[in-house]
Amino acid sequence: MPVKCCFHRSPTTETTVWSENMDTLLTNQAGLDAFRTFLKSEFSEENAEFWLACEDFKETESAEKIASKAKMIYSEFIDAGAPKEINIDFSTRDLISKNIEEPTLTCFDEAQKLIYSLMAKDSFPRFLKSEIYKKLVNSKQVGNHKIWLPFL
Repeated sequence: MPVKCCFHRSPTTETTVWSENMDTLLTNQAGLDAFRTFLKSEFSEENAEFWLACEDFKETESAEKIASKAKMIYSEFIDAGAPKEINIDFSTRDLISKNIEEPTLTCFDEAQKLIYSLMAKDSFPRFLKSEIYKKLVNSKQVGNHKIWLPFL
């Protein structure tokens, strides 16, 4: 009988581990996909999209790309009337508006913290109670058979 690595998780364990905290969910691609599907069903997918855009932005190395990515994030998520406008307070939006002229890798940090907090306190608990999550956990308990999951 083959020895399994101490880090091996069964599919059932993997899906239930997502309930531990939102970081665990967001760092697992299947978990992130399921969470984004849930957010889409609640018309709040812009929160995860903004959070992911900020994570990508922080990895930017070239000053030229920092400026162009910052302007893209601003126009897509921050600007009043943006297509995927996130729900942040006026002072945070105003601060970003001022800093966007000379953006740094930290210019969206405050807004990203607010959105993360919103998702952690509001969306994440509802996700764990959702049919999307329950079906995923239950379908993984069927066994090691490949199962079609239409929402992923």
